Amino acid sequence: MRTVTLTYPMSSETAAHWAQPQVAALGQFDGLHRGHASVISSAVAMARKEGVPAAVITFHPHPKDVMGKGDYEGYLTPQRDKQQLLAGMGVDILYIVEFNELLSQVSPKNFVNIMLLPLQIVTAVIGFDFRFGYKGEGDADMLRMLGEGIMAVETVPPFLLEGQKVSSSGIRKSLQNGELALANAWFGRNYHLRGVVGHGEKRGRTIGFPTANIQLDDPFVIPAKGVYAVRVFHDGKILPGVMNVGVKPTFHDGVIAPTFEVHLFDFAGDLYYQELKVELVSYIRPERKFDSIETLIAQITADAETSKKLLETNS
Repeated sequence: MRTVTLTYPMSSETAAHWAQPQVAALGQFDGLHRGHASVISSAVAMARKEGVPAAVITFHPHPKDVMGKGDYEGYLTPQRDKQQLLAGMGVDILYIVEFNELLSQVSPKNFVNIMLLPLQIVTAVIGFDFRFGYKGEGDADMLRMLGEGIMAVETVPPFLLEGQKVSSSGIRKSLQNGELALANAWFGRNYHLRGVVGHGEKRGRTIGFPTANIQLDDPFVIPAKGVYAVRVFHDGKILPGVMNVGVKPTFHDGVIAPTFEVHLFDFAGDLYYQELKVELVSYIRPERKFDSIETLIAQITADAETSKKLLETNS
């Protein structure tokens, strides 16, 4: 998959270089959940049928991040992960349009005429709720009108699970409420975090449960505080473990920013400054304060056993 960064307005030289008949899925696609996958797979199928490249046109940073919208709380699928997933979905070209203040002011007509038509997109594939242009004024009908005679538009209906529309906002809410099973079902895969192991308080090793302190390398959506059964991807291996997301209330008061501490089962080695991908498989329990270190150790021991059983049944 080729990745191309575009800025508005797109120059004639850039357009000429990348212009070719192609089918493109348009959208933010934060999450790349099952609804997004249905849009992209439709575009790939159409492209294969037409014998042209399959493209995805997306935006970065997230428009809500740039515009400072209060309901935006991080990325479900940061750009690096999005690129890896799209490459595995049969996408030939990924166009990343730089979203900034200037692009936010662009009319639907100018966006189509300056950013889409010069690329020779023969068919634009969009979700049922796709909006574009200044203040989201453009919709599917406007896109059809603006591309009439040049660019066809195909709209993919909502993806439903048990009668509910799969959405990024729904996944965010589920993650933050501790409803990991629902979020993972809507994703079509397990949610993950990724970061580099840094130095923490080193308290875990004193109580028999050494942990890797993960410092996130992207602004991920933070899941509910609590304990999770996890799989950790490191150096080509998949390692089972248990993770605590939270503020360690047994030891601290008034802490707001959560930490991400992973205890790996049957692992010995130095992980400092190495990158780990942590896949959240099951939510075990909420974080809570314990009356004593002994009670905490007993609970961690039970959590580890619970995690092992959950990972065996979700292998």
